[in-house]
Amino acid sequence: MESRSERLLTPGEVAALFRVDPKTVTRWAAAGRISSIRTPGGHRRFRESEVRALLRGEEVAGNPVQ
Repeated sequence: MESRSERLLTPGEVAALFRVDPKTVTRWAAAGRISSIRTPGGHRRFRESEVRALLRGEEVAGNPVQ
């Protein structure tokens, strides 16, 4: 069950955690390596819990860390 209070991160915030460029995070999302949510304005947001799991090297929603 998805939590409504889950914190959503911007591509810039995710990029800072992984120490990559925000465009890299956008490419990962487009390639399906990380799932994203689109805001009504069309911007990408990422679930903090999923990002933290990826940082720990865990497989998330069938997307193995490469």
